[in-house]
Amino acid sequence: MLLKLGIPAGSLQQATIELFKRSGYNISLTSRSYVPAIDDSEIECLSLRAQEMARYVANGDLDAGLTGRDWIMETSSDVHEVAELSFSKVSRRPVRWVLCVPEDSPITNVKQLEGKRIATEGVNITKNFLKQNGVNANVEFSWGATEVKPPKLADAIVEVTETGSSLRANKLRIIAEVMQSTTRFIANHKSYADAWKRNKIDDIVLMLKATMAAEGKVGLMLNVERAQLDNVIKLLPSLQKPTVSHLSDENWFAVQTIIDESVLRSLIPGLKAAGASGIVEFPISKVIE
Repeated sequence: MLLKLGIPAGSLQQATIELFKRSGYNISLTSRSYVPAIDDSEIECLSLRAQEMARYVANGDLDAGLTGRDWIMETSSDVHEVAELSFSKVSRRPVRWVLCVPEDSPITNVKQLEGKRIATEGVNITKNFLKQNGVNANVEFSWGATEVKPPKLADAIVEVTETGSSLRANKLRIIAEVMQSTTRFIANHKSYADAWKRNKIDDIVLMLKATMAAEGKVGLMLNVERAQLDNVIKLLPSLQKPTVSHLSDENWFAVQTIIDESVLRSLIPGLKAAGASGIVEFPISKVIE
C-alpha cells in the first residue's frame, strides 16, 4: 500500500523538509518537480500550496498532508486533524492574521471599516471576523503584494505575519488580530479509518513530534557521591525524574537527565558547587514521552 502525502510548497516547504529530515525521512525536491522523492517506499509525496492542501485531503486526492489551521478554516475543509505541529517559516510561534491600516489612517478599530474596502488572501477568514464584529465591508481577494495596496487600492488589509517586519516596512499599523494559526498534520477521514494508513500516519506524526520536543533540549550526565546526591538532584529540572544508577564504587552514583539548553549556564556551576563531578552535556535528537 501507499500513503499519499502532501508536502506544503511555498513558505512552509523548506521548514517541513528539514523537520522530516531530522525525524528520519529524507525528502528531496528539484526546482522543476512537484513530486518530491522520499526514502520510504510506502509514501508517495506531492508538493502543493498550503492554501490548497486541506481541500485535496478532504476529497481524498491525498491521504494526509501538512497545512495551516488558517487554510483549513478558509476552505471550510472537513478533515481529521491528527496533530498540531507548531512550526512555521522562521519560528516555532503561531503565525498571526492581522487587520492593518496605513500608519496615517484615521481608522483605529474594526467598527470604523463599515462600508470600506479590505484586501486579503484569506477572504472567508476575514468575512467571518467581520461578521463576528457586526461589520459589513467589501472584502476583495488579493493575489499577492497585499501590503502595498493601502491606501490607493484598499482602506485596510488582512494579512498573515510572523515578525511584523514586512508590515512595518510598508508603514502599516495593526488595529486587530483576526486569528492565530499553527501547522496541522491532517488526514482524510476515510484514509484515517483504514488501519494500515492510520498506523503509517501515526508513526510519522510520532517521529515529527519527538523531533520537535527535542528542540532546545540537551542531555546531562554527572557523577556524585552518596552524601551529596539529594542536594544535586534537587537542582535538576527534568522531564520526569532523573535516572540514578550505582557506579562500581557503592558510594558514587551516575545521574542522567534531559534539560532545557537555556538553563545550562546557570545550572552547571550550581551542580559543581553541590558536589557533582564528571559533568557531561550531550545532544539529543528526539524526545518521546
